[in-house]
Amino acid sequence: MTEQTAHSAQEPSDLPALVDALTDVAGLRVGHATLVGDGYLTGTTVVLAPEGGVTAAVDVRGGGPGTKETDALDPRNVVQRIDAVVLTGGSAYGLDAATGVMGWLEDRGRGVRVGSAPSHVVPVVPAACVFDLGRGGDFRARPDASTGRAAVEAAAASGLRAPVPVGGVGAGTGSVVGRLKGGVGTASTRLASGVVVAALVVANAAGSAWDARTGVLYGEYFEGKVTYPDRVLLDRAERLLENAARRNAESAGHAASTRLAAPPLNTTLAVVATDADLTRAQAQKLAGTAHDGIARAVRPVHLLNDGDTVFALASGQHALSPDDDPLALNDVLAAGADMVTRAIVRAVRAAESTTSTGGVFPSYTELTELRDG
Repeated sequence: MTEQTAHSAQEPSDLPALVDALTDVAGLRVGHATLVGDGYLTGTTVVLAPEGGVTAAVDVRGGGPGTKETDALDPRNVVQRIDAVVLTGGSAYGLDAATGVMGWLEDRGRGVRVGSAPSHVVPVVPAACVFDLGRGGDFRARPDASTGRAAVEAAAASGLRAPVPVGGVGAGTGSVVGRLKGGVGTASTRLASGVVVAALVVANAAGSAWDARTGVLYGEYFEGKVTYPDRVLLDRAERLLENAARRNAESAGHAASTRLAAPPLNTTLAVVATDADLTRAQAQKLAGTAHDGIARAVRPVHLLNDGDTVFALASGQHALSPDDDPLALNDVLAAGADMVTRAIVRAVRAAESTTSTGGVFPSYTELTELRDG
């Protein structure tokens, strides 16, 4: 999808302008808690729903997922709406961040009512994690409940339709995509029907986001705005990547020749959202087809050492179709996958090169904008 399509000049004048972020879905807020230094290179990102919650679903395609409360989102089960989604670093340890979000929600009486008093609630907070352990230098430096609380507080303090910081922030702080620095990305579009579809991703994949033969990000092939870096720059970029890999292997105590013996442990996470009124089954279909957006932008994808997980949220402000067209969901499904692709591209482009005691992680922008001297 081209940038022109994502920000259509033909949008009705009475509709708010898009900020090209998940927060274009009215009521959704995003907050980051970023942990850097003293062995940390990690963080947590929270998507906070409006009061009353939103319809939610999930689809897990990676072979090594780290998740919490995803079974509650199965359309066959009792939970109808949720108040927040947590994306976090720290692998399975980092899922503790969801506890902090649950505490914040409980303090406000938000959650599934389980008793006679308004305070008798159990917040259902689905969560998923990426593997970034040790990238800041300390294997034990990872998000906890206080990190989750800081992220949800940041979300609550943000304004409606607020721009969302991207790159090495929140859950994307320690993210790596193949040999490149990853991060958080987001994108949105408004369909001809007026329905908004948006995505937020944490790009942290075992596969690569760029075609080393051409220097182009895979996701940009699908956006129709390909720019080919100079061959000299690509050769130099390859040497820098090899040097970074060698340094990382040495810091981990491995010989450079065996640095690929242990497979990387990574995951791409996404939240796809719409203001359309979806059933839980329709939301689950949206989560499933949104994985196609990852497959366009990362190769290979959904490996056994990935934990690729997509959450889908529907706030319900707009009917899908005034005439109950059973195929009206198709436009939302297609847009969801497109927004995930665009968000991954944005994450990789926004990421900055990072060096810590845990490794050297070059950014795509640095490698493809090198100049002589």
